[in-house]
Amino acid sequence: MRISKLKVLYNKISIGTIAQKNNKIYFEYDKEFLKTGIELSPYKLPLKAGVQRCDDDIFEGLWGIFADSLPDGWGRLLMDRHLIRLGFNPKSLTPLDRLSYVGEYGMGALRYEPVKEMDEPIGEIILDSLAQSSEAILEGSSETMLDELLALSGSSAGARPKVLVQLSDDKKEIMHGRQKLKDGFSHYMIKFSNSLDGRESGAVEYAYSLMAKEAGIEMPQTALIEGKYGRYFAIERFDRVGDERMHMHSVAGLVHADFRFPALDYDDLMRLTLHLTKSYEDVRKMFRLACFNLFTHNRDDHAKNFSFLMDDNGMWSLSPAYDLTFSYGVGAEHSTMYGGEGKNPTSVHLLELAKKFNIKEAKEIIVEVKEVAAGFEKIAIELDISKRVVSSITKRFI
Repeated sequence: MRISKLKVLYNKISIGTIAQKNNKIYFEYDKEFLKTGIELSPYKLPLKAGVQRCDDDIFEGLWGIFADSLPDGWGRLLMDRHLIRLGFNPKSLTPLDRLSYVGEYGMGALRYEPVKEMDEPIGEIILDSLAQSSEAILEGSSETMLDELLALSGSSAGARPKVLVQLSDDKKEIMHGRQKLKDGFSHYMIKFSNSLDGRESGAVEYAYSLMAKEAGIEMPQTALIEGKYGRYFAIERFDRVGDERMHMHSVAGLVHADFRFPALDYDDLMRLTLHLTKSYEDVRKMFRLACFNLFTHNRDDHAKNFSFLMDDNGMWSLSPAYDLTFSYGVGAEHSTMYGGEGKNPTSVHLLELAKKFNIKEAKEIIVEVKEVAAGFEKIAIELDISKRVVSSITKRFI
């Protein structure tokens, strides 16, 4: 099973080779790719000739650009359970072994060869059955539909079970996500609840997506799909345009920030946004998102929940927002701080942040976002979210 070398491709263009020797990981760009001048990971894996070595262990000795391709949380759990069934010890796998399992089905535009082939059951997709099987797998009481869930999960991250599918425009038909995109369908991610979320987590995240759009935040298309077992939150994938793949890089991967611990400040995010995109409009978008996360008590705002997209010309932009929902965060604090404050940030911290980046309309943005947050109860009632859940959320708003 041990993989010592992998070819890395950006869409169908070979960019270089990643190798592992003596527990160290190395990478070398192809000479032809060097001529393109495209910086896929400008801060930690710059475009230059010669062999480069990764000298930190934040991502198990892997560069962040490649770590972004790997599943964590739910996706890693499925992969490990699958390997155990095949008789392998998951702890013996190297990051390159795991990348070979991801192959061409990772998030974003990177692909890895050679690929460890897995069976791809492509039968009828029944969300209720997948949700119930996901719950049983999380509890360790069953492995029913493990292979189906693994084939549908891709390299998805996060703790909540999820599947990557094609969803019809009328949201009534669901197809396997790995097939060629069918006319009238789009690539979507659909999430299920875990034991900590409660049954209404899908409806809550959908309500947050409606609030975010109303607050002027760029969001992908979202939907709430009704099932017999529950209601499932669906969000269109922004790393796909039709069947074309977009290069996506998380903040965690870009700067090698450990997303499992509070490590960054919104000051850092806005500086990074300006440096990478050269766009004050994207900086304002990041500020608006900081306001939304504060006023809606989304404290799981860690470094992997912010990303950038790169086009074929090497130009970067802030990605649409994602993973916006009510959350307590690590130690009941924001994972990303506001001017050094994580526990009780206020509008004062937002204004100080805005002043640093000369966001003249900061007060108006704060008022707009706060007014939208005040309307959560109305949206929640229309979505038939229980009064108990609504009360537990709104009492945390500031």
